[in-house]
Amino acid sequence: MLLAGLLGYVVLQFAIGIWVSRQTATDTDYILAGRSLGPALVAFSVFATWFGAEAIVATTGEVYKHGLGGALVDPFAYAGALVLGGLVFASVLWRRGLTTFADLFEQRYSPAIGTLVVLVLLPGSVFWAAAQIRAFGQVLTSSSGMSLWVAITLAAVLVGAYTTIGGLLADSVTDFLQGIVVIAGLLILAVVIGGQVGGIAATFAATEPDRLRVFGSLAESPLEKLEHVVIAVCGSLVAVELISRYLGARSAEVARNGTIAGGLLYCVVGLIPVFLGLAGSVLAARDPVLKAKIGDAEQIVATLAQYYLPTFGYVIFAGAIVSAILSNVHSSLHAPAAQVSHNIIVKVRPGLDAAARLMTVRASVLVLSVVAFALALTSDRIKDLVEIASAFGSAGVVVTALFAVFTRIGGPTSAAAAILVGVCVWALGRFGLGWKAPYITALCLSAAAYLFMAWRDDLLWATKVR
Repeated sequence: MLLAGLLGYVVLQFAIGIWVSRQTATDTDYILAGRSLGPALVAFSVFATWFGAEAIVATTGEVYKHGLGGALVDPFAYAGALVLGGLVFASVLWRRGLTTFADLFEQRYSPAIGTLVVLVLLPGSVFWAAAQIRAFGQVLTSSSGMSLWVAITLAAVLVGAYTTIGGLLADSVTDFLQGIVVIAGLLILAVVIGGQVGGIAATFAATEPDRLRVFGSLAESPLEKLEHVVIAVCGSLVAVELISRYLGARSAEVARNGTIAGGLLYCVVGLIPVFLGLAGSVLAARDPVLKAKIGDAEQIVATLAQYYLPTFGYVIFAGAIVSAILSNVHSSLHAPAAQVSHNIIVKVRPGLDAAARLMTVRASVLVLSVVAFALALTSDRIKDLVEIASAFGSAGVVVTALFAVFTRIGGPTSAAAAILVGVCVWALGRFGLGWKAPYITALCLSAAAYLFMAWRDDLLWATKVR
């Protein structure tokens, strides 16, 4: 019954996406929804795009293991990043008339820098999509008994097809509907669990004081904690999935206000998994049978739902997780595919007509879906995929974007140096040298590289003038 209900729900989303997308005739319609999104659609699309599987599954598991310290990054840092993105970038980038984020770098620097940004940010988006596909596979596994490999394969087919069909408008409409389902499903589970544990006050009273410290309950140094927060904030600011949402708004004010509202909604709804993690820890301590069923911490929220909800309630909750995944994975594939098509393929093949350009975007989605599927199969933890997705390539890009938007300092060589230094330093520190703060180091060295190359270019120009 549960598997049939989930598949029926996905089919319904397909139908809605097809119906909304029937007027999509060009790649611009597909990418930007004709810049027609109102404040409610922008807010819910921002919320649903960010509130994916990790916000429910991984955050509940982290809080279950570590207490409130597990909530430092998600929801608090990610919610703050969304609000900051609305305040700093949304209206400014909208007024530039961009089709994709990479257009900013083409306008300010050169087409080559725009292409470099597409290529540098692309792996992070694919890692993000892989995290959602793996989470979808875990939901199917827990609800049907099929193997994880088969479940991930089925999940990849479903999300790949779902994303290919709908453009930004279809995604925003389904985001609105799916956001409501997510909130309803989490509230139902929270009310039931709250009744079992005795309410919020009883949960806090039964939790060890050390587990109630947001900054003190993880066995990490302050620098390592700061590293996680900076990755979440900076990675989100330049995430093409977020930027594509507010670029589709109908005005600069809607872009700014809708993004801020989406961030605030993310924070409020994100507190529900935090409560579930704390309450789950209390209930597991009381009930050895429940504790034995939990096993891996990332299964805590699904185990609580199966253990305490009736079948109908669990179907609604599972639908909430699937809703979060569908919204998240659509943006994770749609936005980078749009950049690949608009900023690379169309530039190489400028003679393509409207229908061919639209086909190119959808073909790009399919290719990225296959790559994300392969990553989902070969990765063990959702949280690791999400952190890599946020960090990969973004250090140099966020530095370059800030210089591009708010200063006239530097040119193409400065941008290229900052972006490449950011990628290389982070990758070396993260995978090669085991630094505690490779991302912060990459940010600092990227800024230094940008300024040094800008100074060098100014010096060369002054020498030529003389």
